[in-house]
Amino acid sequence: MDAPTNYRFSTLAIHSHQASDPETGAVIIPIYETSTFEQEDAGKHKGYDYSRSGNPTRRALEGCLADLEGGAYGLCFASGLGALTTVSMALFKPGDHILCGDDVYGGTYRFFDKVFRPLGIDVSFIDFTAPEEVQRHIKPNTKALYLETPTNPLLKLVDIQAMVAIAKEHNLLTILDNTFASPYLQKGISIGVDIVLHSTTKYIGGHSDVVGGALILKDDTYFQPLRFYQNSLGATPDPFASWLTLRGLKTLAIRMKAHEANAMALAQFLESHPGVENVIYPGLSSHPQHALAKKQMSGFGGMISVRIKGGLEEARTFMKSLKLFTLAESLGGVESLVEHPALMTHASVEPHIRKAIGITDNLVRMSVGIEDIEDLKQDMAQALEKTTKIAQPQ
Repeated sequence: MDAPTNYRFSTLAIHSHQASDPETGAVIIPIYETSTFEQEDAGKHKGYDYSRSGNPTRRALEGCLADLEGGAYGLCFASGLGALTTVSMALFKPGDHILCGDDVYGGTYRFFDKVFRPLGIDVSFIDFTAPEEVQRHIKPNTKALYLETPTNPLLKLVDIQAMVAIAKEHNLLTILDNTFASPYLQKGISIGVDIVLHSTTKYIGGHSDVVGGALILKDDTYFQPLRFYQNSLGATPDPFASWLTLRGLKTLAIRMKAHEANAMALAQFLESHPGVENVIYPGLSSHPQHALAKKQMSGFGGMISVRIKGGLEEARTFMKSLKLFTLAESLGGVESLVEHPALMTHASVEPHIRKAIGITDNLVRMSVGIEDIEDLKQDMAQALEKTTKIAQPQ
């Protein structure tokens, strides 16, 4: 199966671009752990000459991801930031202007602000939840809208349809970081997004054992320059990393269902706890964009952010008191993780900017795993009791 069909998501994840090996009959795509390939004659090969330029294991992953997102092409990278660097270097030049959400992954902010700006590319970080704000910041040299939804770490929702309409009106490129939702819960290309970006390290890989990134393209408009830069910059994944990611992809659908079920139950539990100031989860009716989440996503995902009553000390105590939730960066693995955005993933964002957008000292971000939900609730309850000296009412 080497092309999109009418098969549904779970079937595509297992079979798309993953036919049995024609030589041996191996059911699983082999790990083509080779740096180079024999050529029949100078410049005449069987489709591959050097693994940075192309590898059969990576090709299977790229094709499968494209099918799952409903795109025409997939390109894989050694990390999500490798994907961001490549698309940025390929499509923008000094003097260009990019509009980016103000609440995005700290590594994205760091790249645009500390790496890209010194190269002469102007980047404005604005609130993408207000379409009129986006319209107001468009300049004659604006080239693209860079969207992230749900956002990291405040889980704000960006109206993808509205952003695509604005982009078309002004002839702008749209790039969507779909990492938090995964292609199982959200498909930006079907709404009109030009390029979807993933940190495949997260839900796609799903087991906290491989780092990677991907770009999925709506059509062939940007394929040639992106393919050229993918090879030229060299931020490509090795065959084993591609194989691990492909293996994780096969169970994405069932994992996302489990992540979401646990996250919803835990969010409801936390919302009722007196030791919690507020809970941010798109699946809760208290989320200000709950209706938008229901409209553009098929589920609400596995990420929760909470503000613990108190400040930095209480947040630290809470995280250190958890037993099942591991204090670590990253997200999307089968195990539950907890982190402090201001001190960890978003430490590169200046304190005054963090404060302005709501990344407070008592904000904690949780990646809810697929453990038993009752165990996760008990872990939260005992940690909150130690933090606030308040027990959850029975």
